[in-house]
Amino acid sequence: MTKSFGSTPGGRDVLGTCRLCGADLHHVFVDLGMSPLCESFVAADRIDEGEVTYPLRVLACEFCFLVQLKAYVRPDAIFDDYAYHSSYSSSWVAHAKAYCEAITQRLQLNARSSVVEIASNDGYLLQHFGPLGVPARGIEPAANVAAIAIEKGIETRIDFFGADLAEEMAAEGQQADLIIGNNVLAQVPDLNDFVEGMRILLKPEGVITLEFPHLARLIAETQFDTIYHEHFSYFSLLTIEQIAARHQLRLIDVEELTTHGGSLRVYLVHASSTRPQHPAVPALLAIERAQGLDRVATDSDFAERVVATKRGLLSLLIELKNQGKTICGYGAPGKGNTLLNYCGIGTDFLEFTVDRNPFKHGQLTPGMRIPILPPEAIEIARPDYVLILPWNLKDEIMTQMAHIAAWGGRFIVPIPEPRIVTPRIERKGMAS
Repeated sequence: MTKSFGSTPGGRDVLGTCRLCGADLHHVFVDLGMSPLCESFVAADRIDEGEVTYPLRVLACEFCFLVQLKAYVRPDAIFDDYAYHSSYSSSWVAHAKAYCEAITQRLQLNARSSVVEIASNDGYLLQHFGPLGVPARGIEPAANVAAIAIEKGIETRIDFFGADLAEEMAAEGQQADLIIGNNVLAQVPDLNDFVEGMRILLKPEGVITLEFPHLARLIAETQFDTIYHEHFSYFSLLTIEQIAARHQLRLIDVEELTTHGGSLRVYLVHASSTRPQHPAVPALLAIERAQGLDRVATDSDFAERVVATKRGLLSLLIELKNQGKTICGYGAPGKGNTLLNYCGIGTDFLEFTVDRNPFKHGQLTPGMRIPILPPEAIEIARPDYVLILPWNLKDEIMTQMAHIAAWGGRFIVPIPEPRIVTPRIERKGMAS
């Protein structure tokens, strides 16, 4: 049965305008109800105060195919004091280190090169260029996380990136051989200003690399919890090609990554650059067209599968609680807060959740108000089940927490469909 990639009940009502091409938006991709900002954690002494919630209704453009949320909140309200610190995921830091080593070799970067990372967070990535002898600086709007990078000795400019800042930096002689943007493009409400800024800051033969969750994987694996207000846009390679062309940039390569449930790393250069295009680009564009990502009417039943996943998870949790089982969460990520709020999972299901980030300890999750504790709380409580909220890091987490098997504990992985996983215990170097 062919379904709409997203359609508006009752006809062609205009739901807004596309942030990339300006076209009227008529198509609903998925509606996840109302939700607070996913990183707006609630202090324990504010438990009796209200929270502002906004629609999580995702729209799709029929002209440039950008999947997007309306920008209900200004970026400075989200990122001025940000709770997310990249360094608390060891696998993500390892991913960043491997990238730095590979891109240094690929582009032959050296002490005369200039590297700029946009949204450099706490220096999780740029710290790896120092040992390679490559000068690197960051741009980070969240002062609290930028301060950590600065303490590490990483030159970091506290500001929002766009065309004006790029002009200023270029005038200061700070154009870059390499511009890095990992998981930042989705968080930019003014895409055209941001991409134009990268064009201005890039040297004539420089390279831009961007990483972002791949829309095709989001659809195929029902990754609805990747959707939250801090993520304004969701990208296919087809849309990235259009973004590049609008700003005299050109796609020269793409890599499919396993991070964040399936991401793309794209390589952009000036349209006038002599760098050749890798065959991976037309190959993946052809695959996306075959998947129907170049039209809003496709065979996706994404919205229906989202509802089925919600019902399946709630059915599992209800069954376990009816059996008298205890359940806690692991992690307090943005995606976890979308899942908790959309599914209505509160302390009636999860007694608490834990997180490695000490800045979240003692706070409550947005909306559902679940207490966030240090990971050691799991050893004290010894729950029967641990619901992994950052399921994209499930392998890392299940390795770290394999010892819950000692009391018969098991994991619940919610995406792409809810399932129970028994921990694997390592004995004398062998998995049992």
